[in-house]
Amino acid sequence: MKILHVVHNYAPSIGGSQWFVKKLSEQLVAQFGDDVTVFTTNALDTAPFAGRGGNFLPPGTEVINGVTVRRFAIDTRFALARKAASALADRLHLPGWDILRALHQGPIVPGLAQAVAHSGADVVMAMAFPLWHMFVTQSGARQAGIPLVFTGALHPAGGWNYDRPMIFRAIRRAQAYIALTPFEKEFLTGRGLPAERIAIIGGGVTPPPDDAPLPETMRTGLGLSPDAPLILALGRQNRRKRFELLLEAMPAVWQKFPEAKLVLAGAADESTPVLRQFGDARVVVQNDVPEAEKHGLLSACDVLVLPSTEESFGIVFAEAWWHGKPVIGARVGAVESLIDEGEDGLLFEYDNPHSLAQAISDLLAKPEQRKKMGQAGRNKVLQNYTWEVVSHKVRGIYEAAAGKRG
Repeated sequence: MKILHVVHNYAPSIGGSQWFVKKLSEQLVAQFGDDVTVFTTNALDTAPFAGRGGNFLPPGTEVINGVTVRRFAIDTRFALARKAASALADRLHLPGWDILRALHQGPIVPGLAQAVAHSGADVVMAMAFPLWHMFVTQSGARQAGIPLVFTGALHPAGGWNYDRPMIFRAIRRAQAYIALTPFEKEFLTGRGLPAERIAIIGGGVTPPPDDAPLPETMRTGLGLSPDAPLILALGRQNRRKRFELLLEAMPAVWQKFPEAKLVLAGAADESTPVLRQFGDARVVVQNDVPEAEKHGLLSACDVLVLPSTEESFGIVFAEAWWHGKPVIGARVGAVESLIDEGEDGLLFEYDNPHSLAQAISDLLAKPEQRKKMGQAGRNKVLQNYTWEVVSHKVRGIYEAAAGKRG
């Protein structure tokens, strides 16, 4: 099958959508022998889309692990004008505000629609809303009569940024939609979109590399005694992840477990300076953590915590489960629909540091419960969230969509 994937950024760019498209593309090549091409921008993050600087790679085409990757140059001209028009339309509730908002968010990619139309693909999959390339990809696919599948990666907790008529119209015109959680599907069906065209699949987990450090090595490197609790929080250190809430919860945890150490690991971002200034040696902030070391931390921790609400899936939960670790997430949105409370993790009342501290303390006090939850989580991953399982399900959707062509 000839497959075209379209995504705003691609490896070495870091992010959930980038990782999903990369691993899915490579798995389809390796497992099924498919001819997979990725169209993406030459930006390494989303900042340039709105004219806010950023990092770039040269435009062009290369083959990475059997996948043909074509990077398009983005157009950053008139970024300030697009921003002003979007802000004015929002403030005055003008018709077409959601179109102006999408144009402001970008990316503006000259030639993308034509390239999609002339790709010769049997099926196109585009990820992720609310970015402008999703609508441009649909335009190109419709020109050529190529079936289109959306993986929207919606964050409904983000409010109007995702709850937009323009997005729902686009999804309604697509042949199929891949939702990452039951919550995302319920959100869309609640807006009148047909349930039979929405499949729930979720993300895939990559097994740890052979050079991943042993748990004992990681704990020794962190200065932890064998019995000292290790709490791990993984993710890009921005405000949306709410790691500051976790810091608010820690004093109550330390009252019961004074030796507990918290490791905040992930790409540096706007919250990193705040996290580094917390002023307690029991909090360790790590940035630019290699994949092997990330898995070492997961294998060494006692519990994985992610306080964020703006998750389309929450792949770090599945990664923790792979290592047999229980997880704690917020009782809201996609996270609530992913975690089976009391079975493979606990939920806390969002924006409540006392509730979060109680959940952490409850798990640290019950090692047998942690072990039982971790094993349940691992079983869930093996049944639903390996890349072999995920790619098989996605390819089935592609086959069905391609079969309806014409």
